[in-house]
Amino acid sequence: MNRLLHDFLEAHADRQPDKTALVCGASRLTYAQVEAQANRLAHALRENGLQRGDRVVLYLPNSVELAAGIFGVLKAGGVFVVVNHTTKAGKLAYILRDCGAQALITGGRQSREAEESLRVNAGTALPQTLVLTSGKTPAAPKGVRTLRWEAIQQEYPATRPPHVNIDLDLACLVYTSGSTGDPKGVMEGHDNAVFAAQSIIEYLGNRPEDIVFNALPLSFDYGLYQWLMVTIFGGTLVLERSFAFPAAALKKMAAERVTGFPGVPTIFAVLLEMDLSPYDLSRLRYITNTAAALPPSHITALRKKFPQAALFSMYGLTETKRTLYLPPDQLDVRPASVGIPIPGTEAWLEDEQGNRLPPGSTGELVVRGRHVMRGYWNKPEATARRYRPGPTPGERLCYTDDLFRQDEEGYFYFLSRMDDIIKSRGEKVPPKEVETVLYALPGVREALVVGVPDPLLGEAIKAYIASDDPNLTETEVLRHCRAHLEDFMVPQSVEFRDALPRTSSGKLTRKGL
Repeated sequence: MNRLLHDFLEAHADRQPDKTALVCGASRLTYAQVEAQANRLAHALRENGLQRGDRVVLYLPNSVELAAGIFGVLKAGGVFVVVNHTTKAGKLAYILRDCGAQALITGGRQSREAEESLRVNAGTALPQTLVLTSGKTPAAPKGVRTLRWEAIQQEYPATRPPHVNIDLDLACLVYTSGSTGDPKGVMEGHDNAVFAAQSIIEYLGNRPEDIVFNALPLSFDYGLYQWLMVTIFGGTLVLERSFAFPAAALKKMAAERVTGFPGVPTIFAVLLEMDLSPYDLSRLRYITNTAAALPPSHITALRKKFPQAALFSMYGLTETKRTLYLPPDQLDVRPASVGIPIPGTEAWLEDEQGNRLPPGSTGELVVRGRHVMRGYWNKPEATARRYRPGPTPGERLCYTDDLFRQDEEGYFYFLSRMDDIIKSRGEKVPPKEVETVLYALPGVREALVVGVPDPLLGEAIKAYIASDDPNLTETEVLRHCRAHLEDFMVPQSVEFRDALPRTSSGKLTRKGL
């Protein structure tokens, strides 16, 4: 029975060694080749002191080394921590200290920031091992062993190291964006990750012939799980560094005959402005969206662009991986919904007093299932706030801090982060409701709504818009809002920008507005 994440890679390397597992740039690796690279790294890490449960930070862009490195760390009995390649030295140094990293795998353009982070952490004795994939060797503190990826692949055996973990052991730490303070490392056990991945595979209907295109960073759990899921169901992943050049990405999708396409609203907003007729995307079977809910107007437009593909609207957070999905046959019935609990899980709403609410209510989303992660690394107080006792002794639920509405049939509708709620004129205004109305206005490409202090209203509602129509005015926007919103939800002001701020994973963020 496959219980560990790397069990699945090994099983496919045995059963279908010559099948393409990974396409990345000009590289095409079979399952046997991915496993061989991972095995060699595992032997090198163990020989250089890595113990069961030690953390290894991978500070790389999407690449063969990152994809194989994840499994190398797991095979060595370690816990992998993928850090976004755009992360600056100060934050990288914090993560290295926070997780107590025994090893750091990096290279290329990241070498300079890595060197600075090592300088900042000098004297902590962490990390003890540096694996460099390419580029100039950073000036490492005394006592840090430096290995080269190429040398590891030439000098260490490709034989499979013995397993030392069970599924209760940690597989990875996924650091949250840290928009409200220092980033927190969400602890994911092998059991959590395998369950979450298999539940998603079930409702997507993934099969071995699926070819999944992923331009999302593997530091983002949505991107990471594309690789984990592919190695579980035995498909192929086409891994790109980003979606910065949409035409090139679409050309690659057509050439590789992609069947699955995970994206986020900012990617789909770009596609909706493009002529897709030059690209043969007829084999695309499904599209998925999470990170932020797609506006209903974008859902309608996407379905017209990709009529042959099933569109899955989804909701999740790092603390549970995935929580809700909308079956595609419900898009016409309830396009604004993000669905029902993923297979094998449960979700409900509670009020501020902790009372469970019936369908038809509004409240905080609470999640139950084996995808509820272990908590935050080294942060017991934050863990206790987020993860609370469940109905079974020893079980913990995840309290999402997200406000939802549930209809009478049990489908959920995301309204707002609870700390994003705008309190204006004594009323509670979920920004998402206002943003949905703004997206329905022709010319609006991106929209965010925030509350700003106001002596009379408490908070005044302000809308930020990135528009494709240079003639769109504040007067037109406010007229549109008055026609579709209750009076207390109409913005008091509108500001136009060329683009709105995004997180490193590509989703829009209110931070800094």
